[in-house]
Order: sequence, then structure tokens, then C-alpha cells
Amino acid sequence: MNVIEVQDPGLFTTVQDLGREGFGPLGVSPSGAADPISLRLGNRLVGNLEGAAGLEMTLVGGIYRFPGGAVVALTGSDFGATLDGAPVHPLVSVEARPGQTLRLGATRSGARCYLCVQAGIVVKPFLGSASTHVLSGLGGLEGRPLRRGDKLSLGSATRSFRKRTIASQAVDCLSPRKVLRVTPGPQSDWFPESTQRLFYGGAYRVLEESNRMGLRLQGTPVPPRSGGQMITEGISLGAIQVPTGGQPIILFVEQQTTGGYPKIANVISADLSSLGQLRPRDEIRFEPIELTTARSLLREQEDLLASEDLVLE
Repeated sequence: MNVIEVQDPGLFTTVQDLGREGFGPLGVSPSGAADPISLRLGNRLVGNLEGAAGLEMTLVGGIYRFPGGAVVALTGSDFGATLDGAPVHPLVSVEARPGQTLRLGATRSGARCYLCVQAGIVVKPFLGSASTHVLSGLGGLEGRPLRRGDKLSLGSATRSFRKRTIASQAVDCLSPRKVLRVTPGPQSDWFPESTQRLFYGGAYRVLEESNRMGLRLQGTPVPPRSGGQMITEGISLGAIQVPTGGQPIILFVEQQTTGGYPKIANVISADLSSLGQLRPRDEIRFEPIELTTARSLLREQEDLLASEDLVLE
């Protein structure tokens, strides 16, 4: 079986697919790609099903050798990749010949880069998914980030190489946002109108303590009105909860599945991929929209991702 040899794993690289949905009642968060749109685009470029497992690299890439060759694509942030010294541009499929080495440095734009390989990365699935959940040590390669010397098995490629790229119009539409659109959270009425004006009118900085479990923010505090108490309840991906002190936290792909802090808003599904490209010290804002608008934006995004014009040959 063909493999990828990990010569340098970078800062934090894991195997991810589109996650394991439906296990929240058992306390298992979905995990999966922090920027699922980038993973889906990469898989389209190499001819895979969009949920095939790839590598998610965070802030710094790594060095990967292809002893048997492979058809690969890089999506997400630009990590300045080269293949045996030749530049490799994001959003274009490339053929790595046997023995060639892919090198990626530090990010030049957002937080995460995805390496997709024709036929996908093969690991033992957990609850139907290849995604790595590092906090619990489940899925992926032994439930952990990659290490130097790891070898990742690849599926059996059956297609010849065809250079593909993503249409420029689609790239513009799918680019990460710094103004995140949100709908009201289940406890939004716990926050006085004056506090909500501060929340929507101000800017928040992403803190270094952020990770795949949640993005901690720093800005104008938005504490709920005093005297409110709530029972622990289920939490959705992208929920913006406000703990004691008033500094919001956006719950992310490795979130806890229940919580007892009030939630002022929720990032809409169409903007969840943007969360995966936020780096420490990035500044973001929130824009309130109606639920009907959020549904329309998601439909438009999915129509674009399913379009035959998305990939050019």
C-alpha cells in the first residue's frame, strides 16, 4: 500500500474528515476539519468524495515524502509549499512523483492548510469517522497529532492525473470572513439591549488560549443581567457562550456537548469554516441576521459547492 512518510509534522497536524455527527447525546463532539469547506475543495480537486480524510495543518506545515508518488492538493491558508523546491500553489491539483518531498512553512494568511491526496488517507474509523479528537485520544492516527517518522497509508488510486483548479469566482465567494454573521442564541434575552449593542458594535480579539475546542475572545465584556440561573443544556457548534466576566467564547469542533453558560448568539452554518482560519490576535466582529437569511446563505453556499462549474480542468 502506498504511504506518506512524515519527516516533520509541523506544529499541530492531525488526520481529519468531515467529523462524526449524531453522537452529541453520548457526549462525543463531532470533531472533523476546522475548515470543512477547504477539505471539501481539496477532495474535489483530487477526485475524492468530499468527506475523504486529509491532513489538517495548523500555523506551521511540515515535511511529507511520497515514496510511491501521489496526486495531491493544498487548500485553506497559504503555507508557502514547495515540491522538491518547486512552488505548489493552493487550490490546484499537483502530481507528486515517486520519492518527491512536499515542504510547508509558516502560514502566510489564515490558520490552517489542508493536504488532500487522491484516494484519501486510510486510518481505522471511530464511530464512522477518521477525524482525530485529540482531547479524548480518539480517531485519526492513534488519536494524536502526527509525529516525525509516522507513515500514513493511502487508498488505492485508480484515476490518472488531471490538473484541476477551483474557479476564481467560487474562491471569492468562499473566502473566510472576519465579520461573522450570527443568529440570536437561546439566552439572548438574558442580555439587555444596551449590552447587545456593545456586543454587536465592538470588535473582539482572538486569544492565544484558543484551540479546536473553543475560541476565546477579548473585547468589551457582555455579562448577562444579574440573577439569572440556568440548567446545563446541549450546545450547538458555533454557539457563543458568555461565562462569568463577560468575555465570549465561540464553541468549536471539539467542544463539550453540554454547558451551563448563557449563549448570546450562534455563528451561522455558512460562516463556520471561517472560524477554522482565525489566528491568535485576529480581530473579528459580529453581524446579527435573521434565521431565514441564514438558511438562504447556507443553501447558496451548498449550491456553489455542488456546482459542476466549481472545478476547472
